[in-house]
Parts: sequence; C-alpha cells; structure tokens
Amino acid sequence: MPMGRAGRALKETLETYAISQNKLAVTMGMERTVVYRWVHERTDPTGETIVEIVRSLNQLDPSAAKAFIALYLVPVLNEY
Repeated sequence: MPMGRAGRALKETLETYAISQNKLAVTMGMERTVVYRWVHERTDPTGETIVEIVRSLNQLDPSAAKAFIALYLVPVLNEY
C-alpha cells in the first residue's frame, strides 16, 4: 500500500465527521502528536493500529468508522 493512504483517509474522515485529532488520540489512549503524524503523512499506522483507529472511530461515531474503512480499504479491493 502506498505511503500516506491511511493518513489521507483518516484526515478526510476526521474533517467530514468533525472529530478532532486530539479527540481520536484521547479515545485511543495516545498522544495527539502520533495522530498528527498520520494525518500529515509523516508516518503510517501499523496494521494493528488501523484496527484500533476503526474501533476508536466507532466509539466516537460509527458512521466515521465505516467511512474510514471505505476510504482506506475499498480502493485496495478495487485494484483486484
């Protein structure tokens, strides 16, 4: 998967559903700077972290979790 795909999907999801980076970070139990680095494509979350992102988004807004999955994974599935 290209670098930054998760970050772009996360950025769009957070903006669309008005969820702050800080709110996601608190829900995930981590520093906001980690979420910032993903959103700004400085680092990519690991596969296991993607699962935690989805779980945390689902707690905050189930529609946001579904949107993130669609933005992040559906393009990959369409490659095949």
